[in-house]
Amino acid sequence: MTREEKSIAIEDLTAQLAGVNVVYLADISGLNAETTSNLRRACFKAGIKLEVVKNTLLEKAMEASESNFGELSTVLKGNTSILIAETANGPAKIIKEFRKKSDKPLLKGAYINEEIYIGDNLLDSLAALKSKEEVIGEIIGLLQSPAQRVISALKNQFKDEEGAE
Repeated sequence: MTREEKSIAIEDLTAQLAGVNVVYLADISGLNAETTSNLRRACFKAGIKLEVVKNTLLEKAMEASESNFGELSTVLKGNTSILIAETANGPAKIIKEFRKKSDKPLLKGAYINEEIYIGDNLLDSLAALKSKEEVIGEIIGLLQSPAQRVISALKNQFKDEEGAE
């Protein structure tokens, strides 16, 4: 790879990292072609971009990025794949699903909404994270619950008054 090609690759990676809130780093080495293809297909269906990257190029892209990836660059050893997603738990769920049949992919680390997570031991925690939409839905449900009780009580009160006439 020439210096110019490396520069272009770093610019491309930096552009991919710009404005994203969910980045996972994983090791998918050792997966056979069929499993790798299935992983790519599952990521595509979930709206997750999966790409194998060179560690040095990704590290330079992280440094050039406006986001603070902190200690995430410390996991850039060996084979590294980057998973970029919209939902915080999407890549973790896919990795967890594939781990039912294989010991890979291994979670190296994640950057989620400016928080850094390092280590495969956090996979279950990351998979359990709720998406923004799920949290908003729960809040709306909690807010609606007291209002629904008041409306129900008023309806019952109105029915009781009508029945008393």
